[in-house]
Amino acid sequence: MKAKALVLTDIKKLEIMEIDIREPEDDEVVVDVKACGVCGTDLHMFHGDKGAFENSLPLVMGHEFSGQVSAVGKNVKNFNIGDKVTVDPNMYCGHCRSCLKGQVHFCENMIGYGTTLYGGFSEKAVVKEKALYKLPDTISYLHGAMVEPLACCLHGIDRSNIRPGDTVAVIGLGSIGQMMMQLALCAGASRIVAIEPIAEKRNTAEKLGAYITIDPTKEDVKEACKKAGIEALDTVIECVGRIKTMEMAVDIASNGATVMLFGLTPPESKITLLPLEQIFKKEIYITGSFINPLVSQRVIDLIAGGRINLDAVITDTIPIDNAVEVFENDEYRKHGKIVITF
Repeated sequence: MKAKALVLTDIKKLEIMEIDIREPEDDEVVVDVKACGVCGTDLHMFHGDKGAFENSLPLVMGHEFSGQVSAVGKNVKNFNIGDKVTVDPNMYCGHCRSCLKGQVHFCENMIGYGTTLYGGFSEKAVVKEKALYKLPDTISYLHGAMVEPLACCLHGIDRSNIRPGDTVAVIGLGSIGQMMMQLALCAGASRIVAIEPIAEKRNTAEKLGAYITIDPTKEDVKEACKKAGIEALDTVIECVGRIKTMEMAVDIASNGATVMLFGLTPPESKITLLPLEQIFKKEIYITGSFINPLVSQRVIDLIAGGRINLDAVITDTIPIDNAVEVFENDEYRKHGKIVITF
């Protein structure tokens, strides 16, 4: 089989080319990809950073994808040709110490479609049956491609200690921040403080239910909260992945708050903390969130239940033939979620 694909051949070098697609093994299926989201991890790998996993070139990136099953291996039992599916790209071995402890996302033998193996920036992808989740007819392929990033966000929310009635601050209202704030509201947050310098993204946050929006380049965040009658930030979720915004997250967190550092930084990044003033006296809980361990079905149910507005999050759909521009043109970074279509 042949398929058109977007291939990372070198650092900052992407090419549209025809690649060979092998026949599926006994426990694999072929997915005709319909939509594949562009993730910050893809951009990190394009620029030569390792992203969340070590990877080698050439590589077909893309780990946020949905499509239709077009071929199945002889031992595949739960999926048939024609099924609408989305893919959890992270494959766990099931027998290492981490897997046996139920911490599958720390698997010592993990492989990932689009990170260590060829992924979804291709017309066809070969994946393990256990990577698939069925999509109901009510979920489009476009929304199906959002299951993986939304699942990563949901794992972050699970670790953010949000209780009904809490006030949650979200720093960075790109696509991840927009999904985070919606999930925080689902988790019971009464008010969302959206901290974002780009006006268009602040406007989107308002439409999605933010209580107040703050431009941190023009306003003091603490003073803006005080003027709005907000006395405490119970959880602060950082979705940018920069030293300055991570340090801001710790600084604005109230006593006893949880600080979720969700944004992905370069590996060598370091932040400065004041242990006495910021941790000891405030008793804040600083945590992170790594990928999406076994939460995809919950996300599918949230989307099917109409709890998440993904149309507001997705700002651009780009055909595969024009996909290189998404990585080379920094203007796209000012938008929301970009999805490659086939």
